Amino acid sequence: MTSQAPKPPLVFYRTGPMPCPYLDGRIERNLFTELRGTQAQDMHDQLALAGFRRSHQIVYRPACPGCNGCVPVRILVTDFQTSRSQQRVWNKNLDLAVSIDRPFATDEHYELFSRYQQARHGGGEMAAMSFSDFRAMIEDSVVDTDLVSIRDADGKLVGACLTDRLSSGLSAVYSYFDPDEERRSLGTFSILWLVRQAQQRGLDYMYLGYWIEGCAKMTYKSRFQPVEFLGSKGWQTGSLPGSGSPQ
Repeated sequence: MTSQAPKPPLVFYRTGPMPCPYLDGRIERNLFTELRGTQAQDMHDQLALAGFRRSHQIVYRPACPGCNGCVPVRILVTDFQTSRSQQRVWNKNLDLAVSIDRPFATDEHYELFSRYQQARHGGGEMAAMSFSDFRAMIEDSVVDTDLVSIRDADGKLVGACLTDRLSSGLSAVYSYFDPDEERRSLGTFSILWLVRQAQQRGLDYMYLGYWIEGCAKMTYKSRFQPVEFLGSKGWQTGSLPGSGSPQ
C-alpha cells in the first residue's frame, strides 16, 4: 500500500495599496496565491468556491482596508430563467457561429481586443497592452482554459471570451467584443451562450467575477437570475448586497 504525498501548503500574499480602478477615492489590495504543480486544477476549483478569480497563473481576491465592495457572484444555471430582453438578444444573434478554441493568441484576436479596449476602457492600463502582454493573458494558464470565439456569417471575429472550466461550472475570465457591433449586445449574448454550455455539460454554475455596488460597469451581472453571491453565510441566492430589491 502506497501513501500519497501531502499537498504543498498554500502560501498567500498581499499586494501593496493601489488606487481602486472601480470606486473613486478607495484603496485596493488583493490577497493572492500561485497555481502550481499537479494540484493546480484542484486548487483552482476550491479557491473559486471561496470567491477567488484567476489571472495568468495566480488566483486573487480583494482584501481592501475598510471595504467589502467586491462581491463574488455566480449564475445558478440549473434554475436560470431567460428574461424577455435576453431572449431578444439571443434571437438577434442566431446568425453567429461560436467555437471553443485552444487558448492561443492571434493577431486577429489581439486586434479585436485592442479596438475594444480603446473604445470601452481607453484610459485603463489594459488599453496599453502589447501583443506580448495579451499573449500572456490568453496563454499563461496551468488550468483547463478555453478561448470562445464568436464570428458573424462572413467569418469575421466579433467577440471572444477567455473561459476557465471548473468542476462546478464555467468561469468567464475576460471578454472583449467588436465596438462597432453594439446593437448585438454581445456581452449579454456571450453570457447566455456560456450558461447554455454549462447546462449542456451538467454543471451548476457560471461564475461572473465580482459585482460592485455603485459601479455602473457591473450592473449587468444582476440581470441574470437567479444569481448567487458570496457573503458572510456562504453562497446565497437573492438580492445582491445593497441593491435594495431583487434584480
